[in-house]
Amino acid sequence: MTLPVQIARRERLVTRDAAFILAATFCYMACFMVTGPVVVGFTMSLGATVALAGVVSGVTSLCSLVCRPVAGNVTDRVGKRRLAMASALLMLVSSAGHIVAASPIQLVVFRVIGGVGYSLCSVCMSTWFAQTLPQNRVGAAMSLFGMMNALGVAVGPALGISLFQSVGYRAVFVCSTVLAACSIACMGMVHDPGRPVQKQKAQGQQDAPRTGIKLLSIEALPAAVMIILFAVPYFATQSYLVNYVADRALPVAEEWFFTIYAAVLLAMRIVLRDVFDRVSFRVFTLCSSASMLASLVLLWCMHGNLAMVAAAVCMAGGYGIMCSVCQSTAVKLAGPGKTGLANSTYYMGFDIGMFLGPAVGGVVYGAVAPVWFYPALAVCVPLTLAVLAAAHCVQRAGAD
Repeated sequence: MTLPVQIARRERLVTRDAAFILAATFCYMACFMVTGPVVVGFTMSLGATVALAGVVSGVTSLCSLVCRPVAGNVTDRVGKRRLAMASALLMLVSSAGHIVAASPIQLVVFRVIGGVGYSLCSVCMSTWFAQTLPQNRVGAAMSLFGMMNALGVAVGPALGISLFQSVGYRAVFVCSTVLAACSIACMGMVHDPGRPVQKQKAQGQQDAPRTGIKLLSIEALPAAVMIILFAVPYFATQSYLVNYVADRALPVAEEWFFTIYAAVLLAMRIVLRDVFDRVSFRVFTLCSSASMLASLVLLWCMHGNLAMVAAAVCMAGGYGIMCSVCQSTAVKLAGPGKTGLANSTYYMGFDIGMFLGPAVGGVVYGAVAPVWFYPALAVCVPLTLAVLAAAHCVQRAGAD
């Protein structure tokens, strides 16, 4: 085989292994998301109060957040295929447990198991995928990885609602179990075992002693903080858009907002795939901040479906694009051998944003009139730019 052919093969993004990793990523994400819309109702059907049902629903995300630092360190030290299959097996056990759960307490146990599995699986899969990539194509490739996450996030809840309405709660959990099994099967088809990356050492340098558990990747921290600030308005919108439209009596079909958002985001990630490696993080942050601000302004001013569609498009260009940009930047800055910790730091930011969005949204929605809901959330945009400026100053000071 000639050298140019070898180089071309190394530079390919969607190799056989990458395709199976992407398929497994879609399946585990859809497995996690498909139960989301029905957990509260199912818990209440088992005799729980509304408050307890909310706790049961949220315990998975809380458990996932707590496990992130451990997940990052473990991912950097063990084989990715073995860890990914073990974590997906935990998700399968959790999904199957939902089918047979007969009380809220049993459901909490199975959701904790699912939270541990999801935390390990999300960090491990993104790290495993990044490890198979040429370093100069990380941005483009992570956009594809983000696209599969977006598909899982979009398809999962829609499938769950459809199954619940047509069959019932248990059918949703059977579907979740099948998706977890499909994810394990795809992982098993990957040839690359994802062995830990050995750090290069200079000639004559002694092996450094193994350090203990690290909670965060300092290099990835600015990207994690920024994704928190982008996620708060997004998840607040996800939680309160229906109430906002109803309270303001707006003539819009709000049920289409996130479908349009998902479709536009998929198109953007395909079209901009190669741009992720050529445009700087600062430029992406400035453009996405402007897009996010435009989305919040449109939601504030909308009085018809046209403005709602435009707001969904701008939300995709804001929060949606920054999810891929922040994750790929965290991975590139951390470097080989630290991608697990970088990914866990990014996902910690994502988890915090997913938790704070509904919480902050609830406080704001209860404190101000509905018409001022989105202007209040818009404060996240200048805060993001402040974090960007601070990170740039720290970087320049370190270079000097």
